Amino acid sequence: MNTLTDRYLAATLRSVPAQRRDEIATELRASIEDMIEDRTGGGEDAAAAEREVLTELGNPDRLAARYADRRLQLIGPTYYLVWLRLLKLLLSFIPALAGTVVTVVAVVDGKGFGAIGPGLVIALHVAVHISFWLTLTFVLIERSQPTVDLPDWTVDELPDVPAHRDISLVDTIASVAMLVLTIGYLPLQHYQSWVRASDGDNIPVLDPALWSFWLPALIVVLLAIAVFEIVKYRIGRWSWPLFGVKALLNLAFTVPLAGLALSDALLNPALGERLSWLADADNRNLLNALIALGAAVVLVWDLIDTALKTRRQTT
Repeated sequence: MNTLTDRYLAATLRSVPAQRRDEIATELRASIEDMIEDRTGGGEDAAAAEREVLTELGNPDRLAARYADRRLQLIGPTYYLVWLRLLKLLLSFIPALAGTVVTVVAVVDGKGFGAIGPGLVIALHVAVHISFWLTLTFVLIERSQPTVDLPDWTVDELPDVPAHRDISLVDTIASVAMLVLTIGYLPLQHYQSWVRASDGDNIPVLDPALWSFWLPALIVVLLAIAVFEIVKYRIGRWSWPLFGVKALLNLAFTVPLAGLALSDALLNPALGERLSWLADADNRNLLNALIALGAAVVLVWDLIDTALKTRRQTT
């Protein structure tokens, strides 16, 4: 069901304490039904009566605040909900976008592992500035125009009842965490790998020549995949356009990786000096083939699994 009453209840209950939701839902639904029945008993149309009752009850966020005994006066009751809605919107993507851009630019400049720190700092700074300046703006607006009339709330603003989320937060966090660790490892192995030369110097696992283009490019792709995982979670379910984007991103990572492996350009040639079995060309070619095969198997498996999920969730 997705009636106006259902949508009103969903919008109200999302902002009340979880332990009281069932109690408030039962009480509020009964009150709404009684009010509608009173109106329809006088000959009023049921749909019109429902709209009038919900309009009379007012903005569900304000009603939820009364149920939770929560004061809406951080900015002031007139502008609080507008400020909160705009703040959530801006913080949902601008800091992450700014941090990602700074990280990518730093990687391209050759900063390697050190590119992650400036990106995180910039994202935090942007979030703080957005919060401060937006709050200050609303404070000044309220002080200069305290009696401005904002548009009245109507039932047409009610969001749909939240659909069942087929993409869990736990899976999204795990995916993003693995991507971040992978991005971090790529520059880290250049300075601190598990292979040491006879004199104790570090031997990168991947060919250092790849930093001229391929490793920064692969990091950009991994960052794009991380952003995709967040967007996918916000949407909440698979769709064929999402599947197409995922397929393109996976191909953008797997094809270069497999190609570098098969052309013997992925692993550092210096590894053969320390790992004698890699000095043999046949062993090296076998390892490169296994890397390429493993990447291809993961790609195909992931695309098949995603296609089955998409088909199930779109039918």
